[in-house]
Amino acid sequence: MQQNELEQTLVLIKPDALKISLTGYILSQFSEFHTGLRFAGFKIVHVTRMLAEIHYAEHRGRPYFPVLVNYITGRIHYSDSPRRRRVIAIVYTGPDAVAKIRNIAGPTNPHVAREQKPGTIRALGTVVPIRDAEGRIIGERYDNLVHASDSTASAEREIKLWFRPNDIMPYMRIFPTVTCQEHFYLLENHLITDYVPGSVCLLAPGDSAWESDLILLEKVRRGEAGFEALATVAAKYLINRVGEPD
Repeated sequence: MQQNELEQTLVLIKPDALKISLTGYILSQFSEFHTGLRFAGFKIVHVTRMLAEIHYAEHRGRPYFPVLVNYITGRIHYSDSPRRRRVIAIVYTGPDAVAKIRNIAGPTNPHVAREQKPGTIRALGTVVPIRDAEGRIIGERYDNLVHASDSTASAEREIKLWFRPNDIMPYMRIFPTVTCQEHFYLLENHLITDYVPGSVCLLAPGDSAWESDLILLEKVRRGEAGFEALATVAAKYLINRVGEPD
């Protein structure tokens, strides 16, 4: 099969699934036996606020946005145990990867999943009301165990957010990469190109980078894009970095 015939999709096994030990079950449901798909990338991630806020950026400004962030960072299910706050991030690859994974995951709302697709993973989840300071219900939180990209466009954005090129073996990369020719550092949420104490190196000459990431960094450097574009690139390079703020 030619590379351009493949799709890739992102799966996140969320903190609620990890807390009730469903990892093995979920992996078996998504296995090559059931889907014909293969692992392209796999890692355990301590999710920072930066990563969570960019992942859920489309919900920014809505009343439930902080709850989504606390959910995916593990603060809700592991409020007293920071060392257990993690998700498992997986890239699956193969023909029709997005649709195959979504079909096994089931509808986003666990109640709908139980009613319409009772054999799916999310049918084992639950729905929790979100309340404001006065106790009024302002929304719902879906503890639906897994995230699965909902389109090929979303899959590309999400994979590039959670994975560096080198997290995926070369023969399984389907998105364009380039070799970085200069240094890029993050300092107090700003992009700089010369090292100063306290800055974090995102990319260095010779590093493999998503082509789209370097395009975004150039836009940030020229002042054509702001912090959200910078965070979209930076978040993956701060994953599991010791001392990185949550």
